[in-house]
Order: sequence, then structure tokens, then C-alpha cells
Amino acid sequence: MTRSPVSISLSSYGADLVRQHGQGYFIPLVAAAGASCIEWREELLSGENPAELAQGAREHGLDSVYSSPLELWQPGRSEPAPELSATLQRAREFGARQLKVSLGHFNEHHDLRCLASLLFRQPLQLLVENDQTAHGGRIEPFQRFFSAVETLNLPLRMTFDIGNWQWQEQSAVNAARVLGRHVGYVHCKAVRQRVDGKLVAIPPGSPELHQWEQLLRHMTQGITRAVEYPLQGDDLVRVTATQVEQLARLGQSRLENTNV
Repeated sequence: MTRSPVSISLSSYGADLVRQHGQGYFIPLVAAAGASCIEWREELLSGENPAELAQGAREHGLDSVYSSPLELWQPGRSEPAPELSATLQRAREFGARQLKVSLGHFNEHHDLRCLASLLFRQPLQLLVENDQTAHGGRIEPFQRFFSAVETLNLPLRMTFDIGNWQWQEQSAVNAARVLGRHVGYVHCKAVRQRVDGKLVAIPPGSPELHQWEQLLRHMTQGITRAVEYPLQGDDLVRVTATQVEQLARLGQSRLENTNV
């Protein structure tokens, strides 16, 4: 079976359902839908055995990303978060090729050489995501962070969450333009504002898919893009497969043009 460069964040199925069944339940579902990667969610774990999940993913031909809510940089510390080393180890136990964390409170006083020593000879890649906070969801701190990362040639990349920029009224288009070359993984979600003013993630329509097509032009061709919006319905394989097909098509016109 040919798999698409699409990942499924298990949070898409809803916290209650994931905790009820356990994350291993979704391995065959994600594989049957044609995705190539599964994203474990640390905040939704409920006693699962990491080795069993890692083996299950391998047996179904899936890569995996381990997502942690950990903030890389914390107030009052020049070194990376003290939990980072243990979180890297946990991600390895889950068989992940990448660990996703949030940026946190980055400033010019933070010790990136200490981060470099933590990442030295790591078998997995660190991904740093823009979240929905004022300190970790704006473009400018990421520009400063990745400028420092480039200077030291650190082995890490960015998770570019398309929808999260809206929580801080940032332009995803501008973010892609200035940060696209650093991106190693993309979180996809459309966003709408409810009547109570709260922003929520929703599946994309044609306008969002068109915009995402343009955003991906600033990133590595064929980059893995993840579903991180609600996947609901009686037939979750069919629902998931539909979204996998939509996201897989993003960037295809660019690929076809290069092959002409």
C-alpha cells in the first residue's frame, strides 16, 4: 500500500475516545486510512505500554512522532527545561523518530550550547512548535530562535502549526515566508470563532486548502503534514482517509511541474 506524507495526531479523535480505547487502538485505523505516520499524544496517555505501541506502529508500516506539551525554555532558567532529557528518552521508548515540544519563553540569554549537548548523538529529531500563547505563538521569537539555531548548526526543526498563529493574530503567510526553510513537520487545522469568541479547530474547506497549498511552497517539498482537527463519524477509517487524501494532494501540482 502506497502511503501518503500525512500524519494523524491522535488528539483529532477527541480526548475522551482516545483515553477510553488507548492510543494503540488507533494504529490499524491510521494505517488503513493511508497515512504514513501516527502522532502519539503525551497528555492523552492512560497507561499504555510504550514498547507495544512502538511495535504496533512498525508492524503497520507507520512512522511516529511523540508530542509533549513541554515548553523548551522556561522562565528564570538559561538551560533547557529539566524534563527535556527524560522526555527525549520517553519518545525513544515509543519508537518515535521525532519529539515535538513548544518553544516556551525564549530570549537571548538562553544557553543553546547546553541544548546542543543534550541533542548530541540523539537518534531522534527535536521539533519546536508555535503554540497558542503570547510567548510561544508569535513569529518574532521564532525568528530569533532559529537564527541562533542556524549559527550553532543545531539538529532541530520547526513544527509549523498553521492554525495556532491565529490565537496571537499572526499571519500564517508571513510566518511561512520567514520560517518556512526551518520547518520539518506541519500541523494542519482550520480555525473559526464561536459566538462566545473562542477560537476552535475545524476541518478545512476549499479556501483553507488553497491557502495551505501556498504555505507549503515555502517548505521542503513532500514535507509531512498532520491532521490536527476533529475526525468524527460512524466510519472513522473513511473519515480519516478522506482527510488523508486531501492533505496528500497539497503540493502535488508543484511536484508535477518539476517533473515536466
